[in-house]
Order: sequence, then structure tokens, then C-alpha cells
Amino acid sequence: MSSTLGSSEAYENKFELMIVLLCAMAGTLMQALDTTIANVALPYMQGSLQASRDQITWVLTSYIVAAAIMTAPVGWFAARFGRKKFVIISLLGFTVTSMLCGMAQNLDQIVTFRLLQGVFGAALAPLSQSIMLDLYPAEKRGQVMAIWGMGIMVGPILGPTLGGYLTDHYTWRWVFYVNVPFGVAASTGIWLYLKDTVRNTKLRFDWSGFVVLAFGIGALQLMLDRGQTKNWFSSVEILAEAVVAGLGLYLFIVHMVTTSKPFIPKPLFKDRNFVSALALMFLIGLVLLASSALLPPYLQNLSGYSVTDTGLLMAPRGIGTMFAMMIVGRISNRVDARLLLGFGTMVILGTMWSMAHWNPSVSVYTLVSVSFTQGIGLGFVFIPANLVAFATLEGSLRTDASAFLNLIRNIGSAIGVSVTTTLLADNMQIAHASLASQITPFNRALFLNGPSLFWNTQLPTGLMGLNAMVQKNAAVIAYADDFFFMFLTCIPILIVILIMKAPPKVAALETAELIE
Repeated sequence: MSSTLGSSEAYENKFELMIVLLCAMAGTLMQALDTTIANVALPYMQGSLQASRDQITWVLTSYIVAAAIMTAPVGWFAARFGRKKFVIISLLGFTVTSMLCGMAQNLDQIVTFRLLQGVFGAALAPLSQSIMLDLYPAEKRGQVMAIWGMGIMVGPILGPTLGGYLTDHYTWRWVFYVNVPFGVAASTGIWLYLKDTVRNTKLRFDWSGFVVLAFGIGALQLMLDRGQTKNWFSSVEILAEAVVAGLGLYLFIVHMVTTSKPFIPKPLFKDRNFVSALALMFLIGLVLLASSALLPPYLQNLSGYSVTDTGLLMAPRGIGTMFAMMIVGRISNRVDARLLLGFGTMVILGTMWSMAHWNPSVSVYTLVSVSFTQGIGLGFVFIPANLVAFATLEGSLRTDASAFLNLIRNIGSAIGVSVTTTLLADNMQIAHASLASQITPFNRALFLNGPSLFWNTQLPTGLMGLNAMVQKNAAVIAYADDFFFMFLTCIPILIVILIMKAPPKVAALETAELIE
């Protein structure tokens, strides 16, 4: 799929170029925000829609599963029907279903509308990335990817903060209504100014490959999302989902290798840098969303911060990411991407090591500085990884590559959240049992002055207070173990960087800014 029509030369002036850039960015930001913005509103939705705690989680699960399944064939749809038409349909569909989610009157309605929202939203991030890559030449793509990356990286971080604010000051329905004006504006801008790509009307859809991949990804997402609540493989449901996931993914790989025209092009996997970038995206997704999921309950339940203060303390990481992306975007054409990746990885490793030694009394200064620094590390990894992924790929493969790259990152995020949540629960029980074993009549520290009054094991209030103290300390240990696990998870990034080839040099960047 040639990008001649989509290149910057096809636009009459920089105003049109700016509109297309902003509208593509709006789609990315909306989709990224909606992965986390509804999380804090679930308790309010549960009461309003008269749903149980297990039922209301389908509001999140339906969106995640639908988006994961529909990400893979994005490249085929764009090539077959034209990228412009596909973007407009995706934006309008996402906007309408967002409005319907806000208007839902019962659980069945909101789950259905969230599923459709995921179907339409799946294409927004890969299509916007493909559009932005086509708009500018190679020497300016670092800055363009920095702009796109801000939506991908900052969206999930700001989602809970914005969702909490809208829910507290209005109702949970505004968590979905907030998408409507931006969706309408983005759709209008794309319709007016985006130049279409060449359509290949002779393409035939690979239904066999799509069906087995859809079953594999859908079952994997369900297993990861529901495993913790169902006690993992002691549940028949989780076992069934694991079997379907394994079988579906295995059949997809066999089908892709044996068929002549799979809907995910084979040449993608012949590019060493793209395959290396897939591994990096998986690991980045694992760390990005997992750490975002762990920090809010840590700050609220252990350190005693309010929801508002927690949101403010989460913001420095997003600010650090944006700061790093602005720097990386300007130097990416002058510095070997592998050096930037190595620097970013070392920064992330340092911050994860620091977090593994936190305790609930950690100072605000430490929280802010470590979060900000970690954001810088993520920015230095995310942008070079995307540039390396597309550095040696043909232009016709960009949309398919972007879709698959986003799919792998989302799967990494799902696995990261699931694994860290499970480890947290298990390690908390282990730590609780270990600490509780020290509480015996022979432990004299429990019977001296203050402790003898507050933790008197002969009184119900004493037992409750003692158990609360043990539970809190067990949680501190479990969170530290999780942060250390993420530290270990980042180490393979260094190995992947060594496997990469040096990206080809591009022409020196002009003195003019990206957008004047």
C-alpha cells in the first residue's frame, strides 16, 4: 500500500498537515485513555446498573477482548477499503458507542456497547501511527513518533485521574461522554483533509487465519483478566480458556507459515529489527501498565493518600515521559537508537530497583523524583523502539506492522497486569503467614508497655489491631517483591538491544521545526 497520497507532499499547506496530525493524535489519545479511564468508575457503575462485583468487570473485559481481536486485521481493512474511509468509520463508531455507553441503562447494554467500542477503537492507534509515519520523511519521524507516543504512554497514566475527576464532579457517564466532542472534531478533520491511500479491491480476507487468531487472543485475554478471581487453573473456566488460547495461537502460526497469503504479511517477520521491536514492545507494555496498576493502591491503601493526591503523584511519570520524548524526537536521527534504548533501559532498571526498596513512609520528593525519572526512561525506550521497528520495513507494510506492534504491546500489558496482580496476592499471603508465625506467647516484644495495650491477644480489638498491622506489613513486602519482579523483567531488554542491527542513517535534520 503506497503512501504517496498520504505523504506531506500531497498537502497544499502546513495547516492541512497540522489538522491531520492533530486529528490522528486525538484518535490515539481517546483509545489510550479508554483502556483505564473507566476503572475508577466501576463501583459507581455497579450500583447504578445493579450489577455484582464479578459482573461489572465485564465492562473492562469486553472492551479489552474486542480491541485485542480486531487489532490484527487493521492492515487488511485499510488496504482493501482505503485508509481514509476506515479511519472515519473507526472514529465515528468509537464516538457513537462511547455516547451509547454513557446512556446505558443496564449491564447488558453497557457490556454490548463497550464491546462495540473496542471493535471500533482497535484501529485508532495503529492507523494514526501509520498516517503520521507517512506524513513525514525519515529524518523527521523521531519527532512525529514522539507526538504519537505521548498519547500511547500518557493516556493510560492520566486515565484514572481524569476518570476519578469526572466521576466525582459529575457522574460515571461522563467518563464516556467526554469522547464525543473530540471524536466528532477528529472525524470532521480527517474527512476534510486526509488524503486517501490506494485501495486494493482484489484482496481476499483470510478468514481461517483470522478466526483461529481471534479465538486464541480472545481466550488468552479472558484467561488473564479472570484468572485471579477464578483462582487460576483450579477453575474449569480458566483451564478451558488456556486450552483454547494455546490451540488458537498454535493453529494461527501453522496457518501463517503454510498459507500463501495470510492477512498478516510474512515479510514482517523477516525483518530482524521489526522482530526485535516486537519483543521490546511486549516488555514495555508489561512494565507500563503493570506499574500504573500497582502504584494507586499502594499510595492509597498503604501510604494513606487521597484519590486526588494519588492522581497528582502519578502525574510526574507522564510529565517525565513527555519531556523525554521531546528530547528523543530531536536527537533520534543523530544518535544510534540502540544507545538511546540502552540508556532508557538502565534508567528504568534504576527506578524499579529504588521502588523495590520503598516503604509506606517514602517521602513525596522521592515519589515524585523516581516517577519522573522512570517516565524519562520509558520515553527513551518507547520512541527508539518504534523507529527501529519501521526503519528497514517497506512503506506498504507500515499499517500491518503498526497493528501487530500495538497488538503485541497490548498483550504484554494484559500479561503484566495479570502476573503482577497474582504475585501480589500470593506474596501477600506468604508474607502474612511468615509474619504471623512470629506472634507467639514467647515473643516478649508484644507484651511490653504500648504493645501490651493495643495488641493484647486476649481481646478481640487487640487481635484485630495486630492482624491489621501484620496485613499492612505483608502488603509492603508483597509490593516490594512485585517491583523487584518488574526490575528483573526489564533486564531482557538489554539482550534484545544487542540483537538489533544498527538502523540506517538518514539525512541530517533540517533546521526548521517539525511544524512551523
